[in-house]
Amino acid sequence: MGKVKAQKAGLGETSGELGERRIIEVLRKRFDVMPDLPVLFGDDVSAVSVGDGRVAVLKADMLVDKTDVPRGMSLWQAARKAVVMNVSDFAAKGVEPKAALVSLGLPRNLLRKDVEEIARGLNTGARQYGAYIVGGDTGEASDLVIAVSLFGTAEKKALMLRSGAKVGDIVAVTGFFGKSAAGLRLLLDGFAVSKELREVLVSAVFMPQARLKEGLALSGSRAVTASIDSSDGLAWSLHEIGRMSGVGFLVSSVPVAHEVKCFAEFNGLDALELALYGGEEYELVVTVKPKLWVDAETAVEAVGGRLLPIGKVTRGKQVILEVDGKKCPIEARGWEHFKSKI
Repeated sequence: MGKVKAQKAGLGETSGELGERRIIEVLRKRFDVMPDLPVLFGDDVSAVSVGDGRVAVLKADMLVDKTDVPRGMSLWQAARKAVVMNVSDFAAKGVEPKAALVSLGLPRNLLRKDVEEIARGLNTGARQYGAYIVGGDTGEASDLVIAVSLFGTAEKKALMLRSGAKVGDIVAVTGFFGKSAAGLRLLLDGFAVSKELREVLVSAVFMPQARLKEGLALSGSRAVTASIDSSDGLAWSLHEIGRMSGVGFLVSSVPVAHEVKCFAEFNGLDALELALYGGEEYELVVTVKPKLWVDAETAVEAVGGRLLPIGKVTRGKQVILEVDGKKCPIEARGWEHFKSKI
């Protein structure tokens, strides 16, 4: 096929032009689909049936120095985050992680103390959530790459997928939003805040926390119809559940963190924009059966968490924000590799 024909067919697009999500779609279309796959492509995790109604749950995610590690983040923090990213996806499905494999791409000039720091960060991240590093691979690379593959098991019927939301369900989240987005703006764009506020916002970037206890509690409550981890942003998470469930959302409140409101006001930024579209946050976004709301809320509070209702599932396919009687669409955008930049 000639160059012109390839361009017309879309075959000449670069990865930067495609973006992460279209690249995944290109790959997916060329894979044979395993018969009776318990979790379809496009959810937070993958799974394989192991019999007796149970599944082996798998997740792989990577962290690359150039694109994922902001200035000032230590190797220990970066390695720990590489594990936490995976654990957060397990949390969204209600799965307890058991073991992790780690593949490291290491630049030739990395010092021994750097390697030890990476190892400590990986171990800290795994042990914080009850898992162990059990092996992996190491090779030379032009940039630091930390790729983690997580493993666990679960009852198939207990998995909280993205595809089960029903009209009338309550949509809820496990925390407030915008701190990671604000922290990145501080690190990358030179915005100013008080020392105390800076510590809170930067910590959200350097030391993210997966909502594993909350996810396991929600799975046990049997009250959740759909669930997703919010690492690509609250807005994108809502659109993903909507797309995979065939529903829409009417959002009546966006839980913007108090620190984000202060940061935005001081720097002339839009706090709502930071909370909706920032990404790199690891809250859970779930839809809950109305009759079982109290069960879900009680289960989360029993493990020291919180469940904040932000709206309801609707029949229309749009995601709409309604504030003071005024409605406006929430755009389907958030963090995307090859498109977004730190």
